[in-house]
Amino acid sequence: MADQTQALSFGVAAAEYDRFRPSYPVEAARWAVGTPPPAEVVDLGAGTGKLTRVLLAAGYQVTPVEPDAGMRAQLGASTEGVTALAGFAESVPLPDASADAVVVGQAYHWFDRERAHPEIARLLRDGGWFGAIWNHRDDREPWIAELSRITHDTPDNRGNFDPEPAVALELSDLFGPVERREFTHREARTPESLVAMISTRSYFLTATPRRRAEIVAGVRELTATHPDLAGRESFDVLYRVIVFRAQVLRS
Repeated sequence: MADQTQALSFGVAAAEYDRFRPSYPVEAARWAVGTPPPAEVVDLGAGTGKLTRVLLAAGYQVTPVEPDAGMRAQLGASTEGVTALAGFAESVPLPDASADAVVVGQAYHWFDRERAHPEIARLLRDGGWFGAIWNHRDDREPWIAELSRITHDTPDNRGNFDPEPAVALELSDLFGPVERREFTHREARTPESLVAMISTRSYFLTATPRRRAEIVAGVRELTATHPDLAGRESFDVLYRVIVFRAQVLRS
């Protein structure tokens, strides 16, 4: 499980997180759920509701669960008719067999997996799916690779934050074989909204004021001088959307 100081750092920037973090392509969300609408889905670590809203628009019934009060408040403000439950992946305030699917967008690396996996299995009905989704900036694009270098958010530094080491999801004997699919996604940004998006990342929120200033200055220089960005009012950030899913087993 990752450092909970970082895991619970987002609430102070909840409005900016909701505005500037990328959403998810609906086809990736559907594949993660594994079951067609109107299946009942629990969105663990729901944050401000980015994935919840995609699932709702696709016709699913969604119960978001989020530990951070600031994020829950923003989810409620941004998502009509939905109130997030207070809870952790390791302790979800829902009854047994209450969901057809449990999904997590961008938060699986915060979980204490030894405790979270049995809890996820408890929530699922027979044949239910657990799906984990990551929006992963496409470092194969030269300017995005440079952005990662500036922020120190590079593949070498990501460790547990990168989806690839979690390819098996460490699900032991609670789940069947893990499946993996990759989708593509892009979102338009301006130089200012790129800075704003980076400013919602946990490594930024928990950094010293000096380090924050260094990151902001580096991103501004990148957008002003990189050949792919200089002089442009807007540009696309490309994402690899990496999804893992596995079906719960019953003895």
